[in-house]
Amino acid sequence: MEPNARRLWKLLEPIHAVGYFSPEPIALLKGAGYRGYWMGYFAARSAPLGAVPAEVVHAVFYNFALSHVSRALPDAWTYAPPEAAHEARRSGAVAALRRHLGALADSDDVARAAALASRAALSAPLEGRPLYAALRSLPVSDDPLTLLWDAATLLREHRGDGHISALLAAGIGGRESHVFHALATGLSPSVYATSRNIHETEWDTLVTGLRSRGLVTSDGGSLTDAGRETKAGIESTTDALAATAYASLEEVEVEDLITLLRPLTKAVVASGEIPQQSPMGLDLDDATA
Repeated sequence: MEPNARRLWKLLEPIHAVGYFSPEPIALLKGAGYRGYWMGYFAARSAPLGAVPAEVVHAVFYNFALSHVSRALPDAWTYAPPEAAHEARRSGAVAALRRHLGALADSDDVARAAALASRAALSAPLEGRPLYAALRSLPVSDDPLTLLWDAATLLREHRGDGHISALLAAGIGGRESHVFHALATGLSPSVYATSRNIHETEWDTLVTGLRSRGLVTSDGGSLTDAGRETKAGIESTTDALAATAYASLEEVEVEDLITLLRPLTKAVVASGEIPQQSPMGLDLDDATA
């Protein structure tokens, strides 16, 4: 059986991800003054850190090229401050969830799921989790649907910060991590060309670097046994680090949260707004199984 932290990630990730893919947050970020999708993305996701320079966001996000980040930051802050970016994403994400969930949005099940997820999200360890810590410094809402999105986002970034630690410990760089995951799962390189600006020349260079360390086969098309072992270790470490967020919940409460989240996540995925293939590393069919 999968670890609870992984089971919950699969259910919480789509709830968080409406903040990237649904039309409401994209429109509100544009309305706030940000120019283009990527300026809105970098401004909104990094907003809890404050008006930091591109180098800080590049370091914390780990897998974007500095040149990509630098096209958005710090220029974004001349259009609207970090507080506006965070509020636009948050308000838009909650509006999208309300549309996806329909009558469920105001149900007792949402309130219960939000309470459980928030208890976990607000009790996780801060150490070594810069983006999670920045998010946790922000005020908590008493609206259940907003609280649910806040909790999903906190838990997602807590897991993400831990995943970066696992990648660093395994010697897998930020850009390499995309190639490594794609070769492990069969995800098309085209996904990363559009979402992470990794084009053929850089892709080939990254594959060559992984192959030189014995992690990728000679034809560059898959992982070696050593590569698969490294990948499995990274995922296991990520799950173990993410599990610390759920220490405040009893086992029965974890199972209750999983049960409560399933219909909510299914409704979000059924909207079709979250791409089936994306750098999130999540199989949407698996998430709703």
